[in-house]
Amino acid sequence: QVQLVESGGGLVQPGGSLKLSCVVSGILISIYSVDWYRQAPGTQRELVAHITPAGTTNYADSVKGRFTISRDNDKKTVYLQMNKLKADDTAVYYCKSATKWGQGTQVTVSS
Repeated sequence: QVQLVESGGGLVQPGGSLKLSCVVSGILISIYSVDWYRQAPGTQRELVAHITPAGTTNYADSVKGRFTISRDNDKKTVYLQMNKLKADDTAVYYCKSATKWGQGTQVTVSS
């Protein structure tokens, strides 16, 4: 079955960086788009970044210029490099592909 497993979250100071990973199994990842979403307490889950099989990317306005999504099909992994982190980036981050979701990884930005 399809499984997505996120990792790389943690506590970071404002202005810092984190790199999230999403390992995808059970599907041929090279033919699927993959999304990163996030959800802060009391808010709706929002799309943060999207990458197509060809590598085309799209970002939410709130993260443009700070976050970068990338993929390594050989490693069956999609990454989210997050730089210049702000307190507003605090959330649980989820990856999604082929209608399946991972369990999420917590990112907390605080001094």
